[in-house]
Amino acid sequence: MLGKRKGDKSSHHGKKRKIQGPIRPKNALMQLNEIKPGLEYQFVSQTGPVHAPTFIMSVEVNNTKFEGAGQTKKLAKLQAAEKALTSFVQFPNASEAHIAMGRQIVNTDFTSDEAEPIVSLFNDFEGKKNGSHGSDENMEVHSENGVQNLPPARRSIPTKPTGKNPVMILNELRPNLKYEFVSESGESASKTFTMSVTVDNQMFTGSGRNKKLAKARAAQASLKKIFNMDFHGTPGTEPVLSDESSPISAHLADSVANMVINKFGDLTDGFTSRYARRKVLAGFVMTRENSAEVISVATGTKCINGEYMSGQGLSLNDCHAEIIARRSLLRYFYAQLQLHLDGQAENSIFERNGDAGFQLKENIKFHLYINTAPCGDARIFSPHEAEMKAGDRHPNRKARGQLRTKIESGEGTIPVSNNGTTQTWDGVLQGERLLTMSCSDKIARWNVLGLQGSLVSHFVKPIYLDSIILGSLYHSDHLSRAVYSRIENIKNLIMPFRLNRPFLSGINSPESRLPGKAPSFSVSWCVGDPELEVVNATTGKTENSEPPKVCKASLFKEFLKLYGKIPSYTVTTDINQVRCYLDAKKLVLDYQSAKMNMMKAFQLSGLGVWVQKPEEQDQFELQTY
Repeated sequence: MLGKRKGDKSSHHGKKRKIQGPIRPKNALMQLNEIKPGLEYQFVSQTGPVHAPTFIMSVEVNNTKFEGAGQTKKLAKLQAAEKALTSFVQFPNASEAHIAMGRQIVNTDFTSDEAEPIVSLFNDFEGKKNGSHGSDENMEVHSENGVQNLPPARRSIPTKPTGKNPVMILNELRPNLKYEFVSESGESASKTFTMSVTVDNQMFTGSGRNKKLAKARAAQASLKKIFNMDFHGTPGTEPVLSDESSPISAHLADSVANMVINKFGDLTDGFTSRYARRKVLAGFVMTRENSAEVISVATGTKCINGEYMSGQGLSLNDCHAEIIARRSLLRYFYAQLQLHLDGQAENSIFERNGDAGFQLKENIKFHLYINTAPCGDARIFSPHEAEMKAGDRHPNRKARGQLRTKIESGEGTIPVSNNGTTQTWDGVLQGERLLTMSCSDKIARWNVLGLQGSLVSHFVKPIYLDSIILGSLYHSDHLSRAVYSRIENIKNLIMPFRLNRPFLSGINSPESRLPGKAPSFSVSWCVGDPELEVVNATTGKTENSEPPKVCKASLFKEFLKLYGKIPSYTVTTDINQVRCYLDAKKLVLDYQSAKMNMMKAFQLSGLGVWVQKPEEQDQFELQTY
């Protein structure tokens, strides 16, 4: 008989008993597998950088596909399984399912006819760290017949983005969305792509240097509009921009921007023409009641070389987009006044203003879109502000609000002299730098004197901008200061002139910066034109060396067609008194008075002295009239 070896134990002690711990609850994958055995999970996509990827996995249950996202495929599968679980109104072992998804058990009778499933209890597994649970950003009730969105009160949507790319956030909220390519513009080295996405039957677009950035901005626009998500101050994103206190909606701002961009695309053969090259794009849109129409479009960033100045008004001094677009708008005003002379007053935007002159018909408004902040005071400080809505950090600095002039044959602006500068014809021809006021300053002038200018003021009451919309570099403090608030102290304005304060806004999908050299041409278009007119920005004339349609001589010709034939505000209608362009401008006394008060307001505020062109430029006559 063999003896027991040392350490042997009796049969009931022969095996070491395993200590049983608490029963762990089943996770969502296990719970779903019990309800629907044999489900297959499919890999959908992978996004994000290599060191921090995001995986998308899907599972199909009852002919409905559910997707989940996570930093690993396992987490993505867990989220997909959880979403599938939320689709069941009744399921066995409900308490275990709740525990598996990290929730307290709620005494709810899921079999009751009156009971409503508390879907808000379900959270997602995405981003769980150290045992914590994230909040549900994609709360939907799925059924075999489709998807039913929860009432707003039951949704748990964050007001701030979670640090993820907007495309990822939107995919969690609305899985399986498809992004569509809309257009591309620019040269190979500086292309701009536009993408769109449709969310809840609403289309949103975004633009960027590449399709990925364009998709992100389209997604961001939808998150702002549908889910009220605020991207302000979020690293890696550009803020959704609008003035919420204004009666004009951000939707109108986006619509105006899209109309101008699309019109420019139509005029440049879908952005394939060489004239689609541009740094700055501007346009005026007219709205009345429920309709809107693009009136003028222009591009350009440069001013004429001083040696090409014309003493006959045959060339353009300033070929910046905003200025050319406004000069094209003047052509439209003349055409609308001509309708009164032709007996078609009912088709005109103008109506008689009592016994003297004309005024805009009711509900007609004009909106200016610029793809970037206008040069000068509105632009130079905006890029330095980390948060576009945070306000001006240094509002009292001396440089704020200062008048600035454009650089001859170049880009950028420089401050004016506080002692005043007098430009002379012979001085410029001999090499003195030709000075032209910045676009910020000229828009500020429009907000006092109106868009119509001095000549059209013979016939029409001041026409003011209803809104200014920027495609990028929008900063409410800098823009408002530049275009009206720096001259709040203006005095002695005679009605109907006033200081106009238009609505200011950015757009939901800001345009990307376009690196590279600016083209040396400017283009302009006015409604009714068959095609763009191209101007050499150095010479101020067309590429065929012809006077542009928006030069002083061309607009003076349109003025003389009407002067003395339709009612005017001026005292005299003697055609002999307006043979000279300068004389015609000086005859509108109220306009000239308002202009002097505007310049004085800048000077009294210590912002510099307005620089005017050599007077000889305006002392020309049109021999044919």
